[in-house]
Amino acid sequence: MFEHGRLQNLEDYFTALNERRERNVYFYRINGCNDGIRSFLETYYEAARRTGVVIEGRIPNPEEKHLSYYEEVMGLEFQMDEGFVERSLKKWLPRMKDDQRKRVASAVCSTLADMRRSGKNDHMLKNAYIKFMCWFYYKFERIVNRLGENEVPKILYEGAVSGYELKFLSVLSKAGSDIVLLQYKGDGAYRALDQADALSLELRLPGMTAFPEGFCIRSIREEMEKRQNRERLCGSGPAVANCTNAWMEGGGLAELLKSGSERGNDSRFFCNAYLRISGVEDKASCLNELYQFYLALKAQKRKVLVLEHVIPAPSAEEIGAVPRKQYRDSGQMLGELAQEIRYTAGAELQKLMRKAFIDVLTEEEGTPGMNLNRLLNHAVYLICWLRRYTPELFENWKMPQLGCLIHLGGLKNGKEAMFIKLLSRLPVDVLLLKPDRDAACCLEDRKLYEIHYEKSLPVEHFPKEEQDIRMGTAAYHAERELDEVMYQDSGLYRNQQYDRAVSVSLQTMYEEIAILWDQEVKYRPNFAVNGPVVSIPVIFAKVSGVRDGQINRYWSEIHTLVTQDTFVIRQAPYIDPSAPNPVKTYAAGFFKNGKLKRKEIREHACYPYGFLREEMQEHILDKLQLLIDRKIIRGTYENGTEYTIIAVVLNLAKEIVRLLQRFDFTKKNPKLIYIHTTERMISLEDSILTAFLNLAGFDVVFFVPTGYQSIERHFNRELLEEHQIGEYVYDLQAPSFGAPAPGHTKRSWREILFKRGN
Repeated sequence: MFEHGRLQNLEDYFTALNERRERNVYFYRINGCNDGIRSFLETYYEAARRTGVVIEGRIPNPEEKHLSYYEEVMGLEFQMDEGFVERSLKKWLPRMKDDQRKRVASAVCSTLADMRRSGKNDHMLKNAYIKFMCWFYYKFERIVNRLGENEVPKILYEGAVSGYELKFLSVLSKAGSDIVLLQYKGDGAYRALDQADALSLELRLPGMTAFPEGFCIRSIREEMEKRQNRERLCGSGPAVANCTNAWMEGGGLAELLKSGSERGNDSRFFCNAYLRISGVEDKASCLNELYQFYLALKAQKRKVLVLEHVIPAPSAEEIGAVPRKQYRDSGQMLGELAQEIRYTAGAELQKLMRKAFIDVLTEEEGTPGMNLNRLLNHAVYLICWLRRYTPELFENWKMPQLGCLIHLGGLKNGKEAMFIKLLSRLPVDVLLLKPDRDAACCLEDRKLYEIHYEKSLPVEHFPKEEQDIRMGTAAYHAERELDEVMYQDSGLYRNQQYDRAVSVSLQTMYEEIAILWDQEVKYRPNFAVNGPVVSIPVIFAKVSGVRDGQINRYWSEIHTLVTQDTFVIRQAPYIDPSAPNPVKTYAAGFFKNGKLKRKEIREHACYPYGFLREEMQEHILDKLQLLIDRKIIRGTYENGTEYTIIAVVLNLAKEIVRLLQRFDFTKKNPKLIYIHTTERMISLEDSILTAFLNLAGFDVVFFVPTGYQSIERHFNRELLEEHQIGEYVYDLQAPSFGAPAPGHTKRSWREILFKRGN
């Protein structure tokens, strides 16, 4: 007879007999569920249906006609003897092989002997024997001639097994069958029959929970049938599948930067993330961490798509491009609409998309209130969004590449939630950021990995910057390798080591402005270098009022900030809107479809920056594009303000251009001090200039002794940190600050902070 083996993993059940340790069989009872068990039961059910027996409910007792036929063929003789049982089996089940009959006879006699030892009399043993023989013939005849073969037959039993059933299943197990008992109500009833686990073992795996309400073999079968129907709808299935979140260890954003090989090496799966982070760990560093994460994704050359707050609904043109007709049922509708998902660059990704599309909509079909027309509307939205965003996430995709979708803010409706669920099944990391804990999000998905922080921070825009990808020469890469040896992660930087930079505006106290003002940016908080990009912490502030009304000290403090890298504006407006600007005539031709026409700009006769170093020209154009993209200036994309922005930035004063030219992104950054003492309004052009210089890496401080509104009236949102330092003073005339204040670089931070030495 066969002995019971212990599982190393559930896949052992499907190992051939001659490959098993000591040629054992398995007999386990399952009292709980997890995703691995769900998957195992589907495979085991299919194996039992094909080469074994599935028992839904009890094994029916022999009917009167069955007993009559047995008596007619076999008579009522009974002997507790293996030879007798073996001869009876040969007559009753002639298709069995000799070794099979011998094992079954031994198992039957062993079980009956156990019954006798427990107090059963001969009459009861005879009744049990006849019941076993009828069950062999009428319920298990299809497997008795498979017992002990290399492909081990499978028995799947659901519910609370009875005493006689358990004894009979034990006979089949000893004779060479694998068995699984599904016990939805736990192990209590079974323990009354087999306290010592002598006949079967309990399966215990991490993460097991009670079976969900309604779980049964029928539900397994129906789910498999639904999946098969979906596969017929979308054709042959993909060769790869998603392994979502199983590889994650709780590291948050850092884990999304892991390469494919760090996540897993099984070529059958792509390991993607499906993560929602609610709240923030630290308000001061949150935005900087997100920006560094974004730059790290870009440095890995991954496809990144950022959506903020809402996923723009499909336009009438996008919806009209999806053909529709009258459908008789959801199966026909989804099958035909799935054919509208086309990705000609890769058949495998197209299969993944179609499968995810049908899976998500099939799940949605079961929600309360759903009907065919609503399901059709949802399906059309998903197709439109897939068509819109596929180029940004999947262009030239191949295994094991993973794009990254970042969504800021809560999802607003069910269609958006469905689209996110669909993407989570594709080779893309899905990151949902909800820094404002109070923001509503309608997505509920048990597959979603959640991280919660206690602090909350409203964030309107994800901190990102669009950058063109440029390929480096061999000399460029050789230089970067030298940088890695000498200058990376050491705090040391060679002159002009980096040619790309982004600015991060600091929130400071007023007193900190003087402390940080003449520091090299690498010593400031939130300075970082990520790949080829430097994050420059900059000051962008407005100082209103005069401390204690002391005007002389007020001018002295401003004079202290005038360094050799500081440009001072003493009266408003600095740029007169009516002043001649040679770029204004051509600005409209420099911009098309939301993008600067860089080649045309740099080749045009009015382009004034051709003498600057190449990387600074790119820096200026990058920040000009960014200033337009972020719609910082009121009127952008509404009344042609974007053309005014282009004209202003491409016509900077010579002194400002020189400050930009010598700007080293790891050392002291250039400064702008704007003194606004009167009621004269700052011009739109001045607002454009200062917003651009902030993005370009300048420290910008407005001194407004009157406290009047100044630069902010031309901004779409709050950008400056305002400091109220004292009483408002009017009709001041700013003195000349032509040279740095004597000895200003020698003052300590303590002197600056406590106002000593004035």
